[in-house]
Amino acid sequence: MEPTGERFPEQRQVLILLLLLEVALAGWEPRRYSVMEEAERGSFVANLANDLGLGVGELAERGARVVSEDNEQGLQLDLQTGQLILNEKLDREKLCGPTEPCIMHFQVLLKKPLEIFRAELLVRDINDHSPEFPEREMTLKIPETSSLGTVFPLKKARDLDVGSNNVQNYNISPNSHFHVSTRTQGDGRKYPELVLDTELDREEQAELRLTLTAVDGGSPPRSGTVQILILVLDVNDNAPEFAQALYEVQVSENSPIGSLVVKVSARDLDTGPNGEISYSISYSSQEINEPFELSSLSGEIRLIKKLDFETISSYDLDIEASDGGGLSGKCSVSVKVLDVNDNFPELSISSLTSPIPENSPETEVALFRIRDRDSGENGKMICSIQDGVPFKLKPSVENFYRLVTEGALDRENRAQYNITITITDLGTPRLKTEHCITVLVSDVNDNAPAFTQTSYTLFVRENNSPALHIGSVSATDRDSGTNAQVTYSLLPPQDPHLPLASLVSINTDNGHLFALRSLDYETLREFELRVGATDRGSPELSSEALVRVLVLDANDNSPFVLYPLQNGSAPCTELVPRAAEPGYLVTKVVAVDGDSGQNAWLSYQLLKATEPGLFRVWAHNGEVRTARLLSERDAAKHRLAVLVKDNGEPPLSATTTLHLLLVDGFSQPYLPLPEAAPAQAQADSLTVYLVVALASVSSLFLLSVLLFVAVRLCRRSRAASVGRCLVPKGPFPGHLVDVSGTGTLSQSYQYETSFLHMEKNALIFQEPKSYFKTMTDLEYLEKSITSSYQHSHQKVKKNLP
Repeated sequence: MEPTGERFPEQRQVLILLLLLEVALAGWEPRRYSVMEEAERGSFVANLANDLGLGVGELAERGARVVSEDNEQGLQLDLQTGQLILNEKLDREKLCGPTEPCIMHFQVLLKKPLEIFRAELLVRDINDHSPEFPEREMTLKIPETSSLGTVFPLKKARDLDVGSNNVQNYNISPNSHFHVSTRTQGDGRKYPELVLDTELDREEQAELRLTLTAVDGGSPPRSGTVQILILVLDVNDNAPEFAQALYEVQVSENSPIGSLVVKVSARDLDTGPNGEISYSISYSSQEINEPFELSSLSGEIRLIKKLDFETISSYDLDIEASDGGGLSGKCSVSVKVLDVNDNFPELSISSLTSPIPENSPETEVALFRIRDRDSGENGKMICSIQDGVPFKLKPSVENFYRLVTEGALDRENRAQYNITITITDLGTPRLKTEHCITVLVSDVNDNAPAFTQTSYTLFVRENNSPALHIGSVSATDRDSGTNAQVTYSLLPPQDPHLPLASLVSINTDNGHLFALRSLDYETLREFELRVGATDRGSPELSSEALVRVLVLDANDNSPFVLYPLQNGSAPCTELVPRAAEPGYLVTKVVAVDGDSGQNAWLSYQLLKATEPGLFRVWAHNGEVRTARLLSERDAAKHRLAVLVKDNGEPPLSATTTLHLLLVDGFSQPYLPLPEAAPAQAQADSLTVYLVVALASVSSLFLLSVLLFVAVRLCRRSRAASVGRCLVPKGPFPGHLVDVSGTGTLSQSYQYETSFLHMEKNALIFQEPKSYFKTMTDLEYLEKSITSSYQHSHQKVKKNLP
């Protein structure tokens, strides 16, 4: 390290610059705010944003903060509202004691750019202390020959409050000899004097007891009392008198304990006991921590505690000299404490930036403030750093310094610097403080994020709730700091028709994927998306991964009845001959389900019938058959309610209504309904014929399609007949549909189907004997049947009256 003598010119330049800054700021008047002591924490003091002419947002952007002189956290700046509020209750008496006004100095620091505003907080006194006398009882010895109007000084009460809240008046309990007069000293303090109104007679009354009350000027006022014992004595006509009314002395703060501060002296012209004087302290401005001791015999005042100029710089004492006859005199002692260089310089860091990128130009590393609690030359300081480091100090205002780099740093050359800041004051002897700051140099961004997998497969069940977490992707970055902080995003889809923005979102921080809306398996069974991972380095580096989302089916579609049609203007009536045998096929309920797998397996159930036990419904194919022989006593009209239910969990269902009419034969004309009007008989008969025609056409179409598919599949097997090709597999009966030629359908036909099973979300019939290879054939068949029914139904509606 360079010797102090060789660096002195450089330190002198820094000192000159500081002096210039102090001169430049000398004309700035600090703003003054005020607050009542004991105000609650969080109380409003001022709106600094308005006073500084700044917006609320600018305070946070510029890094505003409040810095007090003693690093006390009594004030707090709310960056969201710009308000200056109390961080704790303030006690004026602890802060300033008897000093008035009580002012706290603080600065408002704006870092970006650096700007400092000085301000003062005036702590106003409240009446929170009652007057207190130094003793519980005062004793006065008054000669009986005292003349009327004689004044006897009394010890005044001490009130920690100031101003009007201090003691303002004294009064005494009613008596026939004395009254109290309140006097005001030059410093504004009030003290009581007892005034004799009537002559005393020791032989008549040797002593008196009075109550002295001190009242302050608060609202409401507070008071304190003391008992006064008056002993009536024989003649003592001379009171002690001090050589000086005021003693002014100066004491260095480093004076040793036991040092003589001052010696007071009083004399009494009386002789004997009436001339013997004793000294006592009647009042002290710091009674709690009184550092002095008074000899009652010699009047010497000596130190009993160490003095501290930075804590208390002056003391005021009232000394009373009393003779043996009860008379007394007073004087005042003013002690000024002289400052010595006994405080080391202090350094407080306001901001520190570490690490620093290796390729950065001149950059601010630290902002700090220095101070010395001493005064005068003892409080002036020089700040410097060691040589051989690429940093320099830039002095600012109000003893603030900025530590900045001299240029771009090279991490490969050196990754860490230990900078020693040295602060030296100009006192005698000089005191020095050193503070070490460690600065790290960070690396550049040279590694792209890497996903844990190149592709991901996620499963989500349809009808999911919005914002459902469906899975996660993860990527890591081998860099450190912000260069390793990875953010995730969805890349534009390769299929421009895929509405990816409305399907999936990703959490940019952790890679969690969420479904934005409810998915429908029947509409979208799977989709792919690309996820990107980008670090926060400069320049940014990124990578991507493929995510495949598979939608799982849920039972969300109720069975749909294709036949009989439920939206016709008139119900479709099925004709049943009365000569039908038990098990006669009346009609068949045809229904489909938009779901897949077991969610599309349908079963049929008779819910309600006009005449129970006459008809039954097959559970697996929806065939409606007679349960017994019909008779003439059976009603001509019957109404059946059939329930169609799927095998989902929970199961969904639909109901349909069948209208049956018992006739003696197909040659018998259609019987009009009893409640129908005669004018509509012809129209109802036409409707019945159109429905029969519709069923016949549909049956022919369905038979043709099934025969075509059966021939193709049977040719492939080459070893089985048509009947063997159609043998079903699975837990349900094989004959799902069996329509005879004796019902309402004009063409007889027969077909068999096999139940489906799930294999990787694709619907495939049982092998080797099955009708269809994929779901595409079944969907095509269902659509064809539905289209045929709808087309025929439109024709029926056009011919209806």
